[in-house]
Amino acid sequence: MTVPEELIDDDVELVSSATGRPLTKRGEATRRRLLEAAEAVFAEQGYHEASIVKITERAGIGLGTFYLYFDSKQSIFEALVIDLNRRVRHSMTEAMAGAATRLEAERAGFAGFFRFTAEHPALYRVVREAEFVSPEVLRLHYTRIVDGYEAGLRAAQEAGDIDRALDPATTAWALMGMGELIGMRFLLWERDADGRPPAQLDPVVFDGMSRLIDNALAPRPAEGGIR
Repeated sequence: MTVPEELIDDDVELVSSATGRPLTKRGEATRRRLLEAAEAVFAEQGYHEASIVKITERAGIGLGTFYLYFDSKQSIFEALVIDLNRRVRHSMTEAMAGAATRLEAERAGFAGFFRFTAEHPALYRVVREAEFVSPEVLRLHYTRIVDGYEAGLRAAQEAGDIDRALDPATTAWALMGMGELIGMRFLLWERDADGRPPAQLDPVVFDGMSRLIDNALAPRPAEGGIR
């Protein structure tokens, strides 16, 4: 399967999958309604139980209109994975803006990630189902996050902000895996006495994770120095 260009490039102009023409502002709004409905339906029912009819009913949009924007259930699922990816990266980038050091940026970026995850728990179910529905899009989701992450870590090493001995690629994947599992355990699985999920990550959990990351990334004395 070849991933459509509009699912790969954040800046590419949105087009109709049916006509190949750029979307109008009204068309973009309709497409957004369909994606929001798909997020809810896929999260609640899973890919196989979800249907185009359920998505259009949730969106309040006619079935025929759906095919002006997506040509199948799989195409809107793939578009949703990429849309969630774009939005979670935006949340992290926005949170990191203004951080004075890489360690501050790490804490801020994870805070942005957990905020988004608390508001959009569908991220977990949708991404996990992508392993079976569209493995190429699953890989794209993770690599788009890691590519930017790795570049940031390399820049921080050059600036002396973090340990120069760390391998940026391995570190980026390890930190991303930590954040994903912490979110799954303490946001997705956690419930209060009334069965409601938390609105944010427990500060004690966040502080403990931040301390671990600080200790892992902090600059070390040059070889031969006192450790």
